[in-house]
Amino acid sequence: MPLLNKIGTAASRPSPTPPGLRRLRVVLTVFFALDGFIFAGWVVRIPAIKDQTGASASDLGLALLGVSVGAVITMTLTGRLCRRFGTHPVTVACAVLLSLSVALPPLTHSAPALGTVLLVFGAAYGGINVAFNSAAVDLVAALRRPIMPSFHAAFSLGGMAGAGLGGLIAGSLSPTRHLLTLTVIGLLVTGFAGRALLRMEPPTPAGSRNPADGTQDRDGTPDANTDLAAAVGPDGDSSDHTPHRPTTRTRRLVLVFGLIALCTAFGEGALADWGALHLEQDLAAHPGIAAAGYSCFALAMTLGRLSGTTLLERFGQTPILVAGGATAAAGMLLGALAPTVWAALLGFAVTGLGLANIFPVAIERAGALAGPNGVATASTLGYGGMLLGPPAIGFMADWFTLPTALTSVAVLAGLAAVIGYTTRP
Repeated sequence: MPLLNKIGTAASRPSPTPPGLRRLRVVLTVFFALDGFIFAGWVVRIPAIKDQTGASASDLGLALLGVSVGAVITMTLTGRLCRRFGTHPVTVACAVLLSLSVALPPLTHSAPALGTVLLVFGAAYGGINVAFNSAAVDLVAALRRPIMPSFHAAFSLGGMAGAGLGGLIAGSLSPTRHLLTLTVIGLLVTGFAGRALLRMEPPTPAGSRNPADGTQDRDGTPDANTDLAAAVGPDGDSSDHTPHRPTTRTRRLVLVFGLIALCTAFGEGALADWGALHLEQDLAAHPGIAAAGYSCFALAMTLGRLSGTTLLERFGQTPILVAGGATAAAGMLLGALAPTVWAALLGFAVTGLGLANIFPVAIERAGALAGPNGVATASTLGYGGMLLGPPAIGFMADWFTLPTALTSVAVLAGLAAVIGYTTRP
């Protein structure tokens, strides 16, 4: 009997990750982290850029719309580029453009000029997010484990590092020198990681692999895709991530996941662009402490995403979506309406924990259903929410107040929880 127990335990244990897939996971993680690092480095200098251009809240909102427009336009095209040239080359090309374009905003001295250069930055940001999310979906399919949150944890960790660095040097280094430094770092990292990525072939989808290879989504171990995948129907089983011609039902489900991503990414964009200004303007925080607001948010999100795979394997997707949305709504109400800096920082952290795994789950499911096109559609909606959120907050701040405008993040997080609940099997 003990021998049989040992055999049964060994049979239920996942096989080791092949070295090639492990290396690919590391390289993709580097690109996710670089994206977060560069983006956060830009957002913590927005108050300084606002002063430099003399823009009002509405003017700044319109300028930030350049990021949104550039990203959304590029996202609609990147799925096709990935199918034609491959996700790896598109990822590298967009990383180079992102690194170069982040140095442009400090060179502007008016809101229209700022909006123009942000079109380029947004195009690069949108393109790389579709490309490396598509590559990550392929890897998730090959490994047959819900590891997508770990990639987005790297993005959050990079964002925390970028925001932390920005907070440390905000008073001693000009925005021009700071963002030019980000350009140099970005090009160096892309040079090393990009060469490795271009040498790697995309992994074979799990649907073409032998089910007896040791993966465990068909034995007793809970599969993180089971929850919402049950709503997909027979043509969307989570065990086969190979893209098929999308049916009307599949396209609708992709839009649903995209809407969930939009509701939660709206909050991430709002905190990135307006969190520091809220702390500095409404709560009289020191610029360094104000910059730390996004760091608190990014750190909490990182911790949530690092535990995301374990949580998804244990509880499934629907509980994570519902609990995450409710937690984020409560946290953002605290962050927006708190009378003290430290209470607001706590609210930002709670919001980060709540939002942590909602976005990666939505993107992964859309990609599993419809390949790069699914990722592109959900990313367009999701990152569109992230990038349209800041200008929307700007207009609402002019109409009401910035704290009141930030409560819209809580409303949309609650809506994401409701949608997640209604899409349960």
